[in-house]
Amino acid sequence: MKKIEYTTIKGKSLPFFALLGGLGFIILLGLLSTWHMEHSGHWVTGMTNQIVWGMPHVFAIFLIVAASGALNVASIASVFNKKLYEPLARLSALLALALLAGGLVVLLLDLGRPDRLIVAITYYNFKSIFAWNIILYSGFFAIVGVYIWTMMDHGVYKFKRIAGISAFIWRLVLTTGTGSIFGFLVARSAYDAAIMAPMFIIMSFSFGLAVFILVLLASYNWTERELGDVIVNRLRNLLGVFVAAVMYFVIVFHLTNLYATQHHDVESFFLLDGGIFTNLFWFGQIFAGSLIPLALIYAPGVKNCRKSLATACLLVILGGMIQLYIILIGGQAYPLEIFPGYEVSSTFFDGVINTYTPSIYEIALGVSGVALSMAIVVFAVRALKFLPTSLADSVADPHA
Repeated sequence: MKKIEYTTIKGKSLPFFALLGGLGFIILLGLLSTWHMEHSGHWVTGMTNQIVWGMPHVFAIFLIVAASGALNVASIASVFNKKLYEPLARLSALLALALLAGGLVVLLLDLGRPDRLIVAITYYNFKSIFAWNIILYSGFFAIVGVYIWTMMDHGVYKFKRIAGISAFIWRLVLTTGTGSIFGFLVARSAYDAAIMAPMFIIMSFSFGLAVFILVLLASYNWTERELGDVIVNRLRNLLGVFVAAVMYFVIVFHLTNLYATQHHDVESFFLLDGGIFTNLFWFGQIFAGSLIPLALIYAPGVKNCRKSLATACLLVILGGMIQLYIILIGGQAYPLEIFPGYEVSSTFFDGVINTYTPSIYEIALGVSGVALSMAIVVFAVRALKFLPTSLADSVADPHA
C-alpha cells in the first residue's frame, strides 16, 4: 500500500453551501418543533401515557446504535490489523461521534426539560441502566476523541492501536447497554429477552456500515476524488454478512419466544395479527430491509455497481428504522403484563392494544438529528484532514 495522503475539502462551491443551508434548515425545523412541543405540551404529539417513547426515540436509538457500528471500519483496521481499511479509519471514527451526537440531541430534546440534564449527570442511580448509559455515552466521546487524535497526530501515533482496542471494547459495552434497556424491561412481553443485547450489537454493525458506505460514496463523488472498486467491494461483502447476521438473530429471537408458551400471544401479535406492526415486520423489515438488500449485494452482475450498493444501504437503513419502530412502538402498543398468568380487566387500558400515530413535530425532530450528524461530518471534513486524497486501487490496495 502506498503512503496515504489526507486533505480537507475545498468547501467553496455553491453546492457545498447549498448542502450546509439545507441541513441547517432541517435543524431549524427540528428546533422549532421542539419549542412547540415544549410550549404546548406533549399532547400535540402522538404519544400518550401508554406509549411514552415515540418517533423521536426511534430516530435517536437508530443514530446511537449506528454510531457504534460506524466505528466498526476503524476497529477492523486498528484492532484486527487489516491494512485495506486503515485509510477509512479517520472518517469512520468521525462519523461515529457525529451520529452519537445527533442521536443524543434528539433524545435529550424529546424527553423534555433539557435544562435538567445536569441532574442526570451529577446524580446517579446505579441500579438504572439509563444511568449507566450516560457514563457509556460520555466515555465513548472521550475514547473515540483520543482515538482520532492518535490517528492524526504523529507524535502519539504509536498509541493508536491501544486507543483503537479501547474504543472497540467500549462501543461493544455501549451497544450492550442500549440493548439491555429493552432486555431488562421484564414487564414488556415484547422485550424481556437476554438476546436483545447481542442482537443490538449486530444491528449496529449493519446500520452503521450502511450509513458509512453512503457517506463514503457521497463524499468521493461530490468532491470528485477517486474511489477504487477494491475498497467498495470489500465493504459490500461485509455489509451482506452483517445484514444476514441481523436476520439470523431476528429468527432466533422469535423462535425462542415461540418455544416459550407465555410468549405465544405476543408473537402472534407481531407475526400474524398485529395490523400495522405485522405488515411492517414482513414487508418492511424482512422483505425490503433484508432480502432485497441481500439480493442487491450478491446478485450476479452487480459486483461493481455502486448504484445497487447505495440502494441496498438505503434499504438497510429503512429496514433498521422499521425494526426499531416495531421493537420500540410495537413493544409499548402490546399490553403490559403486570400480573403474569392472570387476566386483568379495568377501565385503564388493561389488556388493550394501544394506538400511536406520530405527529409531524416528532418526525421533524428526529430528522433534524440526522441532519445535525451530517452537518458535523461536513464541517469536520472541511476543517480537518479526514478524507484521503485518493482511494484508487493502486493506492489503497495493499496487494497492488
